[in-house]
Amino acid sequence: MDYADKEEFLKEFGEDYGYPNGPKSIDQIRATEFKRLENGTVYLDHAGATLYSELQMEAIFRDFTTNVYGNPPNCKSLIHILDSQSDISLATCDIVRAAREQVLDYFNASMKDYKCIFTSGATAALKLVGEAFPWSHQSSYMYTMENHNSVLGIRDHVYPLAISRYALSQGAAAFAIDVEEAVDNDGLSEGLVTSTKISLHPIQRRKGASFPERDPAGDAYNLFAFPSECNFSGSRFNLDLVNIMKKNPERILEISPFSKGRWMVLIDAAKGCVTQPPDLSKYPVDFVVMSFYKIFGYPTGLGALIMRNDAAKLLKNTYFSGGTVAASIADIDFVKRRQGVEELFEDGSASFLSIASIRHGFNLINSLTVPAICRHIASLGMYVRKVLLSLRHENGADVCTIYATYTSEVSYHDTGSMVSFNLKRPDGSWFGYREVEKLASLSGIQLRTGCFCNPGACAKYLGLSHSDLLSNIEAGHVCWDDNDIIHGKPTGAIRVSFGYMSTFEDAKKFIDFIRNSFVSFPNKSANGNLSRGGSSHFSPEGMERWLSVSKYVIKFITVYPIKSCAGFSVERWPLCSTGLLHDREWLLKSQTGEILTQKKVPEMCLISTYIDLNQEILVVKSPRCRDELPINLKPDSYNGGIDEIDLYGQRYEVLGYADEVNLWFSKAIGRPCSLLQCFSPKFRVCLNKRGDTVMCRDLESRLNFTNEAQFLLVSEESVSDLNSKLSSKADTRKGIDGVTVKVNPMRFRPNLVVSGGEPYAEDRWRNLKIGGCNRCQMINFTHKDGQVQKSKEPLATLASYRRLKGKILFGILLRYDITELDTDSYLEVGQEVHVNPE
Repeated sequence: MDYADKEEFLKEFGEDYGYPNGPKSIDQIRATEFKRLENGTVYLDHAGATLYSELQMEAIFRDFTTNVYGNPPNCKSLIHILDSQSDISLATCDIVRAAREQVLDYFNASMKDYKCIFTSGATAALKLVGEAFPWSHQSSYMYTMENHNSVLGIRDHVYPLAISRYALSQGAAAFAIDVEEAVDNDGLSEGLVTSTKISLHPIQRRKGASFPERDPAGDAYNLFAFPSECNFSGSRFNLDLVNIMKKNPERILEISPFSKGRWMVLIDAAKGCVTQPPDLSKYPVDFVVMSFYKIFGYPTGLGALIMRNDAAKLLKNTYFSGGTVAASIADIDFVKRRQGVEELFEDGSASFLSIASIRHGFNLINSLTVPAICRHIASLGMYVRKVLLSLRHENGADVCTIYATYTSEVSYHDTGSMVSFNLKRPDGSWFGYREVEKLASLSGIQLRTGCFCNPGACAKYLGLSHSDLLSNIEAGHVCWDDNDIIHGKPTGAIRVSFGYMSTFEDAKKFIDFIRNSFVSFPNKSANGNLSRGGSSHFSPEGMERWLSVSKYVIKFITVYPIKSCAGFSVERWPLCSTGLLHDREWLLKSQTGEILTQKKVPEMCLISTYIDLNQEILVVKSPRCRDELPINLKPDSYNGGIDEIDLYGQRYEVLGYADEVNLWFSKAIGRPCSLLQCFSPKFRVCLNKRGDTVMCRDLESRLNFTNEAQFLLVSEESVSDLNSKLSSKADTRKGIDGVTVKVNPMRFRPNLVVSGGEPYAEDRWRNLKIGGCNRCQMINFTHKDGQVQKSKEPLATLASYRRLKGKILFGILLRYDITELDTDSYLEVGQEVHVNPE
């Protein structure tokens, strides 16, 4: 830790960072309430969900183990109905009622004007508004481009045979807007917004209906929705929009016909309420939605809708349940509904234990105070933002592009707790955000990537047109996939966000990670360029002369019959058109059709295998199974039928096995599965085209269930160089057993291990395919005494010097040339390997 960096940071932000006037300093908070982070984990996804305090959870546990809470029926109103209610139910009613008051207090909302309705989350609260709002063909639903998908859902989408009560389905118009604010610079207004301008995106109406004349009486109800803080960029919206739309919508809608009628306002405060909850005494918002885990981590699955009483009178909840009716008759159409707002909209039993736990979270937040939390995390956000913007590659090119709408007049207190950005290489091309996320995980840093369920903001800040978005979808891009760069443009971004317990050390470790992994410095060959370790100084001519006198030999041959299970070493083994005979010829499939691998089921590495060619049997063993299982290789032994599966864009015909075989493997890995064997005489590459058409073509060469090629080769010298780097690291990473990590060549699951040259000389061999290894995460697994253990090594070290455009490279992939195949082709330990340079 460079203490000079922290001193410089404290000079600028020391008055705001770390709660200098609070009951505990940030260091004390981390030491007493977040001890689980002492393992080096850096959590930077507080916009997704913040962390719960250990003291908070202890208080909840004491509460729940000391008191008895029961189902609180009919306690949603302010007055007890004393008949037939137990003391326990009444006590629970008091807790629930007190929680409602605490939520309203958090937003400075008067109980005379507002009600708090508990929901299963912010999304459920938005769904409630969308379903119950009094839409008509003269209504409008207006929303900012920067909105979560859950807000866009109020607009509705066509589903065949669906009965919908949302805006478009009820004949309303829907449209997105961009909001532009002009800031007063005269020095007298202290940066107050003096003018607001909006620009409309295309109007949406169901079935192309034309716009009817507006009711001159203005009886139509319209809804305007915006977030208090954008969860993509961290930009905050000015809450003066509430008063403008409530009192004078013509001011920004001008002469548009949509300015007529009564405008109601909804604020999505799921992110913004963490540090700046809307003050409802100043801004008479009709609806505010929130989630509690965003504020203090626990409970999840609980949110609230804060609703003005006069707005509540307009909503119609068509569904009824036990908690929302005063009486009903089963065999005729008779229902008498309750009158209270909470009673009308909280379906079913309240989540009373979760509700009882939120007061402990609020107690924690209130002890620090929301303004102090805001200043603390804003200081970290501004620090990271400034450093990222200052980073330059060795050629002077910018490293980072940050997505935000901040102006020079905005103070850092108004910049939010998050930073969204993408990274560029020295040549101006983009690093994929998934590459950044995966490498961050190896460094113990948790962050978030993608569009964060905010497609409007994502398209706006990334400059993606409608044609770009449609082209990306046609290329197969969907939410949460790995398609992070399409046609040279990012499809999403990287987001780091801070919480009340975040520290300067967290921010500094993240900055150091970015510098070390993605910034190109003079004489630095990592950061997207494959470093060749000790051989990087060789010229091609020198390499060729050296190869001519080098003698390579095969040291080990390993066959892996079942994909992701353990293999067995041999001295001599036959070759066939798929590579080594029976290599990756079997796999395990879950009951849901998922192909199982060690990355998903680490216990698969405990299954050992052996093939006896003379007896024609595959023998498998597991410490979880008492008996070994012999599997006959003869064609007449299969009785599970023939099926087809797709794997890595390839279609295979496969053979199944009897129940007793599948039961054995299910016991071995602890979940139901079935064993399949590759059967098809040829293998086909299948490409998904538009629609449901799948185009396939036959290939002469064949693969069994391997990822990319028939063989993986590594050299002992390259492994030795990797081990040297692992042991010489300044911070000497330790394995989970307390021993310095040392890698055996077999950790890479190679078919061939060779020896006889310099480290990474294999990178330059001619006619050999050089590519990434999709087994990468599996090399971080080890097993000892029947237990599977995982660390971040050796992949983290390889990422620091063996990375090329998102792929971590080690070893080379080989394809067997079937034109050279004869009936007696073997590989044998000790054979010489003759190579040609590039």
